[in-house]
Amino acid sequence: MSYFENAQKQAAALREKECVRILAIESSCDETAAAVVENGRKILSNAVFSQIDLHALYGGVVPEIASRAHVEKVDRMVDEALRQAGMALQDVDALAVTYGPGLVGALLTGVSCAKALAYGTGKPLIPVHHIEGHIAADFLSHPDLTPPFACLVVSGGHSHLFSVDGYGEYRVLGQTQDDAAGEAFDKAARVLDIPYPGGPLLDKLAEEGDPNALKLPRPKTQGRYDYSFSGLKTAFINAVHTLRQKGETLPVADLCASFRQAVVSFLVDRAMLAAEELGIQKMALAGGVSANRLLRREMESACRKRGIAFYMPELSLCGDNAAMIGSAAYYRLLRGEIADLTLNARPSLMLSSIPGKE
Repeated sequence: MSYFENAQKQAAALREKECVRILAIESSCDETAAAVVENGRKILSNAVFSQIDLHALYGGVVPEIASRAHVEKVDRMVDEALRQAGMALQDVDALAVTYGPGLVGALLTGVSCAKALAYGTGKPLIPVHHIEGHIAADFLSHPDLTPPFACLVVSGGHSHLFSVDGYGEYRVLGQTQDDAAGEAFDKAARVLDIPYPGGPLLDKLAEEGDPNALKLPRPKTQGRYDYSFSGLKTAFINAVHTLRQKGETLPVADLCASFRQAVVSFLVDRAMLAAEELGIQKMALAGGVSANRLLRREMESACRKRGIAFYMPELSLCGDNAAMIGSAAYYRLLRGEIADLTLNARPSLMLSSIPGKE
């Protein structure tokens, strides 16, 4: 019997098992992470190695440095996740890994490690979309959350509004037409000479500033629930350059607060427009930027005013981590979606894709 035939047989049995524990690996960008998750809802361990210090010198993520760091740390994170869970590798029921989207070299490291572990143990291998993982972080923070619901996913590379119609079933309601909100935050921070990682530090500085100090344009999009941050970012950069050319001292906190307010109000307004017009009763927030203080406050307030149930991940689950991958993997397993050993990294993977298909 081949590896895949054996894995399919095991996967079928796992769908009937009361307690399923999945060892997951995440390495799509600049965090090397491994975790053990039980039944998609309970975190048994969650080990993360952050590469922030490695990339700070360059002001952003350097793909080659990220890949090398993943190679050095991935096995250690797997060992640490198993140690925290009090388990041996043979004790887990299946393996899971992020296979896209992300940096190709970084993804390849995680995929290669997961395939080796799957082959060595003979256990099923579950491929997970990175953004699906972020959505699943809300399942870990809110055991009562079940589809259908809408989810605003905001990160350094993505700004999407999804309808989560079922486990593993997604429809795009709106998305950015250019830059992602997280990317815009990082670039705004850079022009203010805020060190890497810029977005979180800009958020912190904004807490002390006046959000009305700088008027910024309201982005326009063709899609009713779509986003656009390129023009907003350019207007902000031009305003900062103008102040510098005049020799004025930059009111950094005020500028941070103004830019943050412009981005967050746009994100919230479009999400609420969709909620009102589509009759959405449950709204979730996910992605790295879901840690933004103002976004969390404004989304919660807007949903409360409209009687919409609101969910957001714990701060520890906002950034990239493997626990969210383990959660998403459990529901992929229930749908019978496992991979064979030809699984490859897919840096431009769309969320609507399934293993083996474009």
